[in-house]
Amino acid sequence: MHRKLLALLLSALLALGCAACGGEEAPAPAETPSAAPSGAAGGAKGEASAAAQTVEATTLSVDRSTGALTVKRPSFDTGARMGDAGVWTIFVYLCGSDLESEAGSATDDLLEMLDGASGQSVRFVVETGGAIEWLNDQVDASCLQRYLIEDESLYLTDEQPAANMGEQKTLTDFLRWGVSEFASEHMGVVLWDHGGGSITGVCFDELNDNDSLTLRELDAALRDVCGGMTQKFDFVGFDACLMGTLETANVLASYADYLYGSQELEPGSGWDYAAIGSYLAGHAGADALSLGRVVCDSFVAACRALDDDDLCTLSVVDLSRLDALLVSFNDFARGMYEAGGDSTSLVSMVRGISAAENFGGNNRAEGYTNMVDLGGLISACADYADGADKALAALDAAVAYSASGATHASASGLSLYYPLSVQGSQELSVFGDICPSPYYISFVDRQNQSGVFGSDTHYSDDAWFGGGGWSWGEFDDTGYWEYLDAYEQTGESPLITFEIEPHLDEEGDFWFVLDDDGWYYAADVYALVYEISEDGQDLIELGETYDIDGDWETGFFCDVFDGWWLSLPDGQNLATYIVEDTPDYVIYTSPIRLNGVETNLRLRQNYEDGSVIIEGAWTGIDENGAAAREIVKLKDGDVILPLYYASDADTGEEFYYYGQEYTVAGTPEILYDVMEDGDYLFAFCIDDIYGDYYVTEPTLFNVEDGESYFYLD
Repeated sequence: MHRKLLALLLSALLALGCAACGGEEAPAPAETPSAAPSGAAGGAKGEASAAAQTVEATTLSVDRSTGALTVKRPSFDTGARMGDAGVWTIFVYLCGSDLESEAGSATDDLLEMLDGASGQSVRFVVETGGAIEWLNDQVDASCLQRYLIEDESLYLTDEQPAANMGEQKTLTDFLRWGVSEFASEHMGVVLWDHGGGSITGVCFDELNDNDSLTLRELDAALRDVCGGMTQKFDFVGFDACLMGTLETANVLASYADYLYGSQELEPGSGWDYAAIGSYLAGHAGADALSLGRVVCDSFVAACRALDDDDLCTLSVVDLSRLDALLVSFNDFARGMYEAGGDSTSLVSMVRGISAAENFGGNNRAEGYTNMVDLGGLISACADYADGADKALAALDAAVAYSASGATHASASGLSLYYPLSVQGSQELSVFGDICPSPYYISFVDRQNQSGVFGSDTHYSDDAWFGGGGWSWGEFDDTGYWEYLDAYEQTGESPLITFEIEPHLDEEGDFWFVLDDDGWYYAADVYALVYEISEDGQDLIELGETYDIDGDWETGFFCDVFDGWWLSLPDGQNLATYIVEDTPDYVIYTSPIRLNGVETNLRLRQNYEDGSVIIEGAWTGIDENGAAAREIVKLKDGDVILPLYYASDADTGEEFYYYGQEYTVAGTPEILYDVMEDGDYLFAFCIDDIYGDYYVTEPTLFNVEDGESYFYLD
C-alpha cells in the first residue's frame, strides 16, 4: 500500500512538469540571464565546450632507488567557474537495478529530490536506467531518460537509446551533456546503486548481466568529461555500499575536491535528498565540506529513525590532502614489505590485519568484499614499520568529516583492499591495476605466493619495478596472478603444528598447545560445532564460536564451551558464523530463508549480559560482487526457515539441511539458551596466515536435559 501511494504521488508530480515517453512534451523551462537562472542552464549553456581543455592522465610513480612516491595530477583553472554564481547542480547517475525493480528505492529518492529542490539555487539533473522495471508511471525502463528537478518540479529534458550503465561511455555521455547544459558555480556527482568496493566498483546494471563501473572505467569517464571543464567537480559521492576506499579516493582526487562515501553497507534508504536539497536551497553559497557534513548527518539520522543506524558509516574526504596520504602510506608500506621478509614479523602483521575492522561481511555465508579499515591496517603493522604516526596523521587530515553508528564508531573513514580470502586471479588482477603503492601490492603478493608455494618461498618485488621504476596502472599482469587459480583451501594446513596435540583430558577439557612454528603461522583460533542427526547419518554444521580460552603468548588454547547456542524461540539452534568480534560484542550471521527468500540473519550478542540484538536480514555479496544494500528488519508474521551446511557422514557429500519453519509472533527474538538434546561434535579450527586452515579431529559431546558434557576418548 505504501509503495503504491508513493508511485501515485510521483506520477502526479511528474504530470505537472513533463510528459512521459511517447506523450505530449511539456514546454521546457525558459532560459534566462545568468543573474536570474531558472529551470535549465541559464547563461552557462555552451560555456563548457568553449572552455575545453585536454586533461592529462594521472601518474603515480616510484623510483626503486629512492622508494618515494611521486604523484602528478591534471591542473584546472580554478579561478574560472563555469556557470551561475550561487547555484548548485547535482548530477545523479541513477542506476536503478533491483533496488528499484523490486523495492522502488530509486522512486523514493526521486520523491525526496522533488521535496528538497525548492527555489532556483539547487537542481538535481538525473539520468535513469539500469532497471528492468520502474515502480512509477513515468520513468521508462526501455531507454535512458534525463530529468531536471528544480523548484519542486520535474522536467523530462532528454531521452537516449537504452545503454549499459555499467559502461564508461554511458557515464561519460551523461556528464558531458549535463555539464554542457546545466553548468553552475558548484557541481557534484552522485553514483546511485549497489556498490562492491574497490574491486567490483559501483552501478550494477540488471539489464546487462549486472555489469558494473570499475574504478578504471570511472577514472576514464571523469577524465573525458573534465576535458570540457575549467573546474573540478565539488564532490563525487556514492549513494552505494563500500565505496569509501583509498583506491576510490585516488581515482577521484584528479577530478573532484571531495569524496563522499561509505566504508560499510548503506542501511536504510540511503542518502536523504530532501535534507540535501533543503540545505542548499537555504545556503546557496555552501561549500562542498559544509554540504558533506549535511549529507553525512542526515544519512545517519534517517537510518536512526528506522532503527537501522548501528552499521552505517559515511565520510567526507578532502581530496586535496589525498596525495600526502598516498606518499606517507607508500613509505609505511615499504616498511611493511621489508619487515615481511622475516616470517615472525609477517605473521604478526597478518594476524593483526585479520583482526582489524573490516566491512561488508567477509565470511563463508555472506561472501567476501576484502575491504579493511585503513587506519586499522596501519595500526596493526605499526610495530614493524616506521612511519605509522605520519601515515595515521595524514589519514586523519584527509578525512575531513565522518559519521557512523555504534558498530563502527572507531572506523578511520577510508578502507582499502586486503585479501582476507583470496578469490582468484581475476580479483588480484583488478587490484594490481588500482593499488596506489608497489610496496603494498608486494606485501600482498608475498603473502599469497608463500601460501601457494610454501612459507620458505623466496620472494622478490622485481616484477613491480620493471626498468627500475613502478607506474600506477602500467604493469602488464597478463597471467601474472594465475598461480592463485589452482590454490584451494585444504582444511589440513601443514603450517599448523603442535607442541601438545589437541586432546580431551581426564577432566573433560579439550585443549592443545601450538609449537613455535605453529604459533608463527596461526592467524586465528575458534571452534566449529556440528550436530549429529538422530540416525547418525548426517553431520549438520551449527557454525563457529569463540567459546575458547586462548593465550597467544604461550600457544595454549582450551575449550570453555558450555552447550549454549543462539536459537529461535521454538528451540531450533541456528547456524552461526562470526562476522566481527570486539571487546564488547560479537556479530554473527546465520543462513536462513525469510518468507521463502534465501538470505542471512545478522545477530549481535553483547558480552556483558549475553543479550542478543537482531540487526536484520542481509543477502550478502552476490556472484557479481555487489553488496546487498538493505538490511531488512524482521516483523510480526515473517516466516524463518533455518538453513545449515551439512554432509553425509559416510560419503562426505555436502548439501543444505533445512530446519523447521518458524513464524515470528510479536517482537522478533533470538535466545541464547541451552542446545537441544542430542549428540554433537566439537573441533578447533586454526586459520593460518596464508588463507588455509587446520581443523582438528573432533571430540564428541552430549546435551541432555540442559546439561552438556564431553565424552572421553
